[in-house]
Amino acid sequence: MPTYRDQAVVLRTHKLGEADRIVSMLSREHGKIRAVARGIRRTSSKFGARLDPFNLVDLQLVQGRNLDVVAQVECLHPYSAPLRQDYSLFTAAEVMVEAADHLVPVDREPAPAQYRLLAGALRVLGQGTTDGPRPPEMVLDSYLLRSLSASGYAPDLVDCVRCGAPGPHPGFSPSLGGVVCINCQPPGTPHPHEETISYLRALLVGDWAATRDVMWPRVREGSGLVAAFVSWHMDRGLRSMPFLER
Repeated sequence: MPTYRDQAVVLRTHKLGEADRIVSMLSREHGKIRAVARGIRRTSSKFGARLDPFNLVDLQLVQGRNLDVVAQVECLHPYSAPLRQDYSLFTAAEVMVEAADHLVPVDREPAPAQYRLLAGALRVLGQGTTDGPRPPEMVLDSYLLRSLSASGYAPDLVDCVRCGAPGPHPGFSPSLGGVVCINCQPPGTPHPHEETISYLRALLVGDWAATRDVMWPRVREGSGLVAAFVSWHMDRGLRSMPFLER
C-alpha cells in the first residue's frame, strides 16, 4: 500500500473498537486527514500520547480505502501537556481546533493557510509571543478572525461594509460583516469603543506589538464582537464556545 509523510496538528480523536482510535488532523500538505491509530489505547502502544489533541506531529501514513493508517509518528511540539493544565488555555484551544475542523470540511483538500494559522495560534497560546505572553482570549480572537478571513469571511473594520463610506464608523454589525455608518446600521447595532475596533484590526493582521497595552475592557468587548461575528458567519455554532472563560 502507498505511504506518505506530512506534518499535522491533531484536532480530535474518537474510540474505535477495543484498542484503536480514529485521529482527525489538519495537515500541512494534505488538508484534513482522518486515520486509524491501531492499538493506541493499549499501555504498550508505540504511539503513547503523541497523538493527543493540539500536538504538532510529523507522521507517516499508509493510504487506505476509507481511512488511512498511522504507521509512524514523532511529536514535534507537545502543546497538549501545557494547555491541558490551564482551563482557560484548554478551552481556547478546543475552540480553535473545532473551528479549524469546520473551516476545512473536505478531507485531503490542501489548506496550507489554515494549517499555518492553527499551528501558529497554538504556539502563541502555549508559549506566548516574542515580546511576552498574551491572554488566551486575545490569541483565540485573533485566530478566529484570521481563519475566517482565510475562508473568505474577512470583516471590514475600516469602511462601511454596506455602502463603502470611508471610516471610522460607530457601529459594528456581525450579520453584515463589519463596521457600518449611521445611515446603514440595522436596528440594535452595537457601538463599540473606537479603541476596540483598532484592537480588532491589530488582531486581524497579527500585529501583536499593537496589542501589548490594550486594556481589559477593550479585550472583553472585542471578544463579544468576535463571538457574535463567528456565530453568524459559520454554518453552525461552535459547541465549545460556551465553555470559554471570558
